[in-house]
Amino acid sequence: MRYAEIRLSGSGGQGLGLAGRILSEVAMAEDFNVCQTQSYGPEARGGASRTDVIVSRDEILFPNCREIDVLLAMNQESCDTFGEEVKETGIVIVDSTFCDQTPAVGTVYRYPFTRVAVEKFESALTANMIALGVLASITRYFPFEAWKRVISARTPERFRRVNLEAFEFGCAEGRTLVKEQSENRPVVWDRKAPVPPGLKRKQRGRQS
Repeated sequence: MRYAEIRLSGSGGQGLGLAGRILSEVAMAEDFNVCQTQSYGPEARGGASRTDVIVSRDEILFPNCREIDVLLAMNQESCDTFGEEVKETGIVIVDSTFCDQTPAVGTVYRYPFTRVAVEKFESALTANMIALGVLASITRYFPFEAWKRVISARTPERFRRVNLEAFEFGCAEGRTLVKEQSENRPVVWDRKAPVPPGLKRKQRGRQS
């Protein structure tokens, strides 16, 4: 990989700013040029905020994503808003806790990041680390050890262990998703259990 446009999108409070900084530092540690931009605005909570990370072996001439190689969408609004900007050959990774509709483009991976974060780690705040692990396994852009070094360095000590565990768990789940895709099995990890208490799924009027 010489160049990639990556967008991490979701609602304010989902930790995507931190996830973007971690991704940027991992890329820089691997000697890539990096440009990171963030957009919050009035929609930051419950809407479609985003962090764009462009990584390149060459000079980066434009700071924002224009043809997205990898889209991580942590809510439905992000899928609806940014899906059309993904390349035909791109990768879309969605949080199926909140996303019912997915873009009809690229390779789509559905995984209930927030639901699993609550069930396994007892905190929705670890969903971003699980998502980074899945992204790391699917893309294989950077070594896993580089990811873990940066997560360890950028995470407060009281959260370091759980964040590393969540990332490693996400890596393992990502490998499973890739294996299922290569075997032409449904690329879905989506138990039919209800959304945990305290989490609300935005209802959409469209059919799946």
